[in-house]
Amino acid sequence: MSIPKISVVSPVYQAEDCIEMLVAKIRGALEPLGLSFEIILVDDGSHDLSWSKITKLCQSDESIRAFALSRNFGQHHAITAGLDQARGEWVIVMDCDLQDRPEEIPQLYKKAVSENFDMVLALRSNRRDSFVKKLWSKSFYFVLSYLSGQKLNSEIANFGIYHRKVVDAVNSMRESIRYFPVLAQWVGFKKAYLEVNHAARTSGASNYNFKRSLNLALNVILASSDKPLRILIKLGSFIAVVAIASGLFIFFKALFSELPYPGWASLIVSIWFFGGVIMATLGMVGLYVGRSFEEGKARPIYLIRDRVESAHV
Repeated sequence: MSIPKISVVSPVYQAEDCIEMLVAKIRGALEPLGLSFEIILVDDGSHDLSWSKITKLCQSDESIRAFALSRNFGQHHAITAGLDQARGEWVIVMDCDLQDRPEEIPQLYKKAVSENFDMVLALRSNRRDSFVKKLWSKSFYFVLSYLSGQKLNSEIANFGIYHRKVVDAVNSMRESIRYFPVLAQWVGFKKAYLEVNHAARTSGASNYNFKRSLNLALNVILASSDKPLRILIKLGSFIAVVAIASGLFIFFKALFSELPYPGWASLIVSIWFFGGVIMATLGMVGLYVGRSFEEGKARPIYLIRDRVESAHV
């Protein structure tokens, strides 16, 4: 069994219109390098003809290894499945919609090898996304960077090349909440950035609607940091100080002058305010407890329903 020099991992979801072009472009980028390679496609529970087209490609191309998950687990779980199967010394992770341009792969590889980096991350210039998506991405990464304590850039996503030791380190982390860019940043190692062109989608629209993006953001924040709890502690302490100061003010005012109003309005407002703070705090704590409960189940990160790979693998 030969070990390839390069593995390309791409999660696939609802990509029947571009999967053939994706494989052709990856081959076109890798073959001039003269290195052995494999292409790993992970179908994340697509409902279209993606898996059918992938299996046909496998029949004519021994370099393709394909895996179908039992259901839609999510993009980053599918990436994990691909990384678990990748055998190359260098692993390239890229999306299947061709916004990550396969033509950039040789530059990523040459920079990593010639300058002795463990990973080279693609810095997307001139992102071909809508204004709303770019605004949401910048806001998400700003908040995530603050809460996680890691410096994250909205121009960097999954696309990049990673040495085997980086992939092994990422694979060693088996928490159920997966977000590949954060995991790759957390493991450290020597990294560099390479500015690449970002292409428009070849077909369809992003599967990350507002609800899915919001759920992903919340899960990643809860999995990456306990800072929201620390913020609530600081907020509670601040409110306590304000309450004590207000109580002292009212006490001394009552000693030296008559209070002109009975105080029912301020009392009701205070009850509503503190009630809201308490509910928010309990809700945040409950979310962390719920995530701990999910991790305690130790369920598989993904399940493979089917696989197609050459008998020579």
